[in-house]
Amino acid sequence: MATNVSTAPIKLTKTPEPPVFKTLSEERLHRKQRLASAFRIFAKFGFSEGVAGHITARDPELEDHFWVNPFGMHFSQIRVSDLVLVNEHGQVVEGDRPINEAAFAIHSRIHMSRPDVVAAAHAHSIYGKTWSSLGRFLDPLTQDACAFYEDHGLYDDYTGVVYDVSEGDRIGAALGNHKAVILQNHGLLTVGKTVDEAAWFFISMERCCQSQLMAEAVGKPKLISHESAVTAQKQVGAPNVGWFQYQPLWDVITREQPDLFD
Repeated sequence: MATNVSTAPIKLTKTPEPPVFKTLSEERLHRKQRLASAFRIFAKFGFSEGVAGHITARDPELEDHFWVNPFGMHFSQIRVSDLVLVNEHGQVVEGDRPINEAAFAIHSRIHMSRPDVVAAAHAHSIYGKTWSSLGRFLDPLTQDACAFYEDHGLYDDYTGVVYDVSEGDRIGAALGNHKAVILQNHGLLTVGKTVDEAAWFFISMERCCQSQLMAEAVGKPKLISHESAVTAQKQVGAPNVGWFQYQPLWDVITREQPDLFD
C-alpha cells in the first residue's frame, strides 16, 4: 500500500541568540559570570600553564575598560568576585590584585582597534602553541576547521613576552577583522561579540590544530574545496553559532562548580 511522503522542505529551529539586557548593571554581571565560567572551562580543558593566559571582557558602560583575570591566579579558582577591571592606561580601577602586563599590552589594543569585540581569549594551549611554531594558517580539513576558513590571521614576528603596546598594535593588525589570529611561536588568540563566542572558538581552534597535526602525522590530508569551505564557514563560523556552541559547556560548568558565581 502506497503512503504519502511529504516533499516539503524541513524547517529547522532557529538558532537561539544571546540575551538582551534592560540595564547596564545586568549586562555587566552577565559578562563577568560568563568570563569566570570561561576560565573554569579552560582549566578543565587543560589550557592553564602557570601564570600564562588571559581572557578579557569589555565593560558595557565604561567601554574603554575591560575585565580580566588577576595575575597569578589559577583558572580553576577564578570567581566573579576575583575579576579585575582595568582602564585604558592599564590601571586597576576595581579589584585588589595585579594584572598580567602582557594581557594589557595585547588586549587593550585589540579592544581599542575593534569596537565590535566584547571579549578576547588567549592561552598557551598545547596544540595551539605547537601548531603556531609552523607559522602556517589552518587548512579546511574538517567542517569544524571551516569556521576559521579565510577568517584567521597570522602574526609571524615573535620577539619575546609582549610587554609593549606597540606589539599589541601589530597583533591587532594581524588579527584584522577576523575572529582569530595565530601568534607564531606563541599560541592562539580568538575574539567575539560575546565571551561565549570568543571562548568557544578558542576551544574549537585548539582542537582543529590538534586534528591537523594528527592528520599530517599520518599522511597528506584531503582539503575541502574552496567553495564548500566558504559555505561551511558561514554555517559554522557565525558569531551566534559560536555563542550557541558554548551553552552546553556553560550548563555543565555552572552545575559542577557553582562557586564561580561567588
